[in-house]
Amino acid sequence: MGVTTTGSAAVGAHTTRAAWLAAAVLLILALAAAVSVDVVRNGYGARADEATYVAMTLSAAYDHDFSYEKRDLERYFAVYRTGPDGIFLKRGKTMHVRVDAHAPFVHLRTTADPRHDRLYFGKALIYPLVAAPFVRLLGLNGFLVLHALLLFGVCVCGYAFLAARSQPAPALTFTLAFLFATCVPVYAVFLMPEILNFALIFYALFLWLYKEVQPAPAWRFLSVPGSDLLAAVCVGAAAYSKINHAVFIVPIVLWAWWRRRFTHGLLAGVVFAVTFGALFSLTAVTSGEFNYQGGDRKTFLGSFPFDGSVVDAWDRNGTQMSTNDADTETVLAPSEFLNRFAHNTEYFLLGRHFGFVPYFFPGVVCLVLWLRSRERWQPWRVLTFLAIAGSFVFWLVLFPYTWSGGGGPPGNRYFMSQYPAFFFLLPPLTSSMPALVAWIGGALFTAKMLLNPFYAAKFPQITAERGFARLLPVELTMANDLPVMLDAQRSHLWYAGVLMYFLDEHAYSPEVVAPDGTKGIWIAGDGRADMIVRSERPLDRLHLTVVSPIPNVFIASGGRGESRVALLPGKPATIDVSMAGVRGLQSYEYLLSAQSAESFTPRLRDPNSRDDRNLGAMMTFVAVSARQ
Repeated sequence: MGVTTTGSAAVGAHTTRAAWLAAAVLLILALAAAVSVDVVRNGYGARADEATYVAMTLSAAYDHDFSYEKRDLERYFAVYRTGPDGIFLKRGKTMHVRVDAHAPFVHLRTTADPRHDRLYFGKALIYPLVAAPFVRLLGLNGFLVLHALLLFGVCVCGYAFLAARSQPAPALTFTLAFLFATCVPVYAVFLMPEILNFALIFYALFLWLYKEVQPAPAWRFLSVPGSDLLAAVCVGAAAYSKINHAVFIVPIVLWAWWRRRFTHGLLAGVVFAVTFGALFSLTAVTSGEFNYQGGDRKTFLGSFPFDGSVVDAWDRNGTQMSTNDADTETVLAPSEFLNRFAHNTEYFLLGRHFGFVPYFFPGVVCLVLWLRSRERWQPWRVLTFLAIAGSFVFWLVLFPYTWSGGGGPPGNRYFMSQYPAFFFLLPPLTSSMPALVAWIGGALFTAKMLLNPFYAAKFPQITAERGFARLLPVELTMANDLPVMLDAQRSHLWYAGVLMYFLDEHAYSPEVVAPDGTKGIWIAGDGRADMIVRSERPLDRLHLTVVSPIPNVFIASGGRGESRVALLPGKPATIDVSMAGVRGLQSYEYLLSAQSAESFTPRLRDPNSRDDRNLGAMMTFVAVSARQ
């Protein structure tokens, strides 16, 4: 028995050393790539909210402030050779504080900023504040270096947490799967706070829970109550960046109270509140307002304040921004709420573009293992799960049309920073089988994203055009936030009184097909075309007219069964497609699928044609409203 134990210990020590060696090699490779890649060229310019965060970080790194002035615009042009399209700016204010004997004793008053040569950035300061030293040292590559270090820290913490009660090999392989068999690495090339938020929540949960699985850690600090207070700081910083992260302070406080450590739990809550408030106070000091998204806030495209193109770009070119994304009458109406919540729950879990299962599959494995384990009723695990559930409800109830993060992100951008909590549901691992399942399940949906994360980040609409994601439902309630919206040639196109969104390249946008100006839609012959039909009124059916120059079979469905028709060459045929959809934002959304059994290339049939497209059948339709 003694020999066996000694041998097992030796094998475990060897495996642990191998794990740390592998980690060192991966870190060196990641840092080498981060410092050598051309961020602007390889990243295809700026994406999403990058313009704001890059400009903020450059301002902090070189000017040591967070105000937007002409020199900030010049600096951005020097880096990108173009303007900061999509930048969020706001007018500043001057804050006056007066203390007297009258309640509430401290009085705040704001007046307009007396300077007209500066504005302020309309985003949270925490990410630029953290990234500024790296950017000052390494330029834009500093962002990628920061992200590599943050993810390396997550890997170290994750491995230490699992290895405390699991074999080293399963702990290492699952930790790597948890990060790299998901869409998380794609966000490592975004110059935005997603990776920072992800890491802050992971670090917070590790600081809180490591002592539960390893009572005698090598670093004594991780076993004392002070680690909970540092966890509260991390949650407070993440909550300042996005308020939904505040839910993770709840299990930290409740777990302390569960163990009758009431003072400690209260102190953790106070530390969270102080951190949260201090960062908003920093925002107030810099811009005169506590809320970085409040006040007179606009976004700009094409021309920008202080660029000299117009007399006053702020008044003439900016687009006023509002954080309210819902039409109140339908969001709050009980008749609509339950139906919309049910659809959004399905999309949240299984959605083609933003679903939890396809883009965070290792989290599914964590959940299943937890539910099957003997430790599923451990209070701290239950509290962690309830925090996840609370975040889920938060997004689907309050942001029913933008819960993925807006702008067509790869996967669910908002929920990504809640994803770390699934890791801490894991019971001890006794084999590498769960890691293998996590790798396989995650890779089926995300492998092609990771082959070129820069391309996947810039063109997220290609992710779900082919592969296993096509088997999943389209998030119809999120029509205006789907990745296809990034392609103006395929989205938000008027046709026959409805809006069309072409989700793949198996159909072509409407084009004139008759001398009288009639427009038709060509369906390619190389696969099923999925299109969203969006109408202000509920639809009963689409009355389609279909024609093809070759013998063909046309198949279509609109949510209520499949319809098909045989086509003779050049002979139009009609078909009714029954429609079943969902209620979206001030409209009704339907998924129309169409497929041509045969195909042809016009150039090969007509010597005078220069059309190289693969075509199958051309359809026109009339939308027939439902009776109300």
